[in-house]
Amino acid sequence: MNTTYRCAARPLIAAILALGLVAPAAAQLRAFSQNTLRGAIVFGEYPTIVLNGKSRTLSPGSRVRNQQNMIVIAATLTGAKAVVNYTLDTTGEQLRDVWILTPDEAAKRPWPATVEEARTWLYDPASMTWTKP
Repeated sequence: MNTTYRCAARPLIAAILALGLVAPAAAQLRAFSQNTLRGAIVFGEYPTIVLNGKSRTLSPGSRVRNQQNMIVIAATLTGAKAVVNYTLDTTGEQLRDVWILTPDEAAKRPWPATVEEARTWLYDPASMTWTKP
């Protein structure tokens, strides 16, 4: 094979490799643990939010991830409304991690909205599904 063909093939090989790396990342399934709750959120002036109609706050160092699972700055979301999964800090008062859900993720039901529901429902970590008793 002469060098002309090798040089011409390099961009094609690079494009094929790039597509192979991007596709798995785009189809990434987010894993939610058993202590993850579901709610409707309205982002207020940072760190204030309204979760399920009640005023709450994001904890210091909290992380908000968008539908592509990328961390976003919560202060840029003022006024935004979303269905989310979230975890609470150790006090149980402030939100520590927030994931803005995709439509497919939001369609997974039932999902507990309170700590009490999470304690009494059954969770299957393999399928990330909940069953009411």
